[in-house]
Amino acid sequence: MPFQSAGCHPGLAKTREAAWEWAESEGLDLSVAARRKMIRTRPELWISLIFPKASQDHLDLFCQWLFWAFLVDDEFDDGPAGRNPLMCEKAITRLVDVLDGAEPNGPMERALAGLRDRTCHGRSPQWNRQFRRDTAAWLWTYYAEAVERAAGQVPTRAEFAKHRRDSVAMQPFLCLHEITAGIELPDSARSLPAYIALRNAVTDHSGLCNDICSFEKEAALGYEHNAVRLIQRDRGSTLQEAVDEAGIQLARIAERVQRAEKELIEEIEAAGIEGPTRAALERCVQDYRGLVRGDFDYHARAERYTRPDLVELDERDSLSQHFAA
Repeated sequence: MPFQSAGCHPGLAKTREAAWEWAESEGLDLSVAARRKMIRTRPELWISLIFPKASQDHLDLFCQWLFWAFLVDDEFDDGPAGRNPLMCEKAITRLVDVLDGAEPNGPMERALAGLRDRTCHGRSPQWNRQFRRDTAAWLWTYYAEAVERAAGQVPTRAEFAKHRRDSVAMQPFLCLHEITAGIELPDSARSLPAYIALRNAVTDHSGLCNDICSFEKEAALGYEHNAVRLIQRDRGSTLQEAVDEAGIQLARIAERVQRAEKELIEEIEAAGIEGPTRAALERCVQDYRGLVRGDFDYHARAERYTRPDLVELDERDSLSQHFAA
């Protein structure tokens, strides 16, 4: 890991308390198993490592997004909806409709509507388009996986790498970074090849880091959409050999981050970008390294990843209640 830690937000404990209070107020009544899993997940730790200098209000809001996203993730990775394409399609369609302004039904949809309103109000059309694209693309990856599972299909490593860029859900949080950084990227800046490459490299690093740390937990639950598992299948290697190869790939992605940073500075100069747009892009270059390091450190500290022995194999039947109307 070539990047220095930017530290951890001092408001972590307050954010954890605010997240659980928010969940209760939204009627997200977690089962005993789901509550234990969320405690092990520690969303407040990830958000505090990713955004160590955010305001407390932003930290609380972003942590509530993450809490909600982990509930979605556990439902479709481990729960019954992720193995039933029709059930999955219905649930994801509803969530995307609510993201687009539809009237919510049920606690998960109502929680999403509240997060949407608190986050998107007052943002520019350009920002809202990007955030909507990234969030909807993440949600639809669960449907793609459900269909592949039902069909008995396994993606190639190249196909999965493309899929993982959306399924890891880092892209929406790069949009949230703009809020806490006080910047606004115009479409021209979002279209710079090096900015796209930087964003993709940050996202790819998060996805592969997550897969390396999640492999044992996901293997216990029979979950095949994992880069380490695909390496193992493709190479016929041992688990340790697959993990070692994934670690080499992770280091190469960090090199891609550094290369994209350099190329972005060159493109800013070449395009004659000045003023607020230049400052916003430079802020992304400055902060994205901290995001990569914070994500890396989180995976080494949260029991969701460090204690695969705590996985409860009967969790699958206890999560779909969150999507009940």
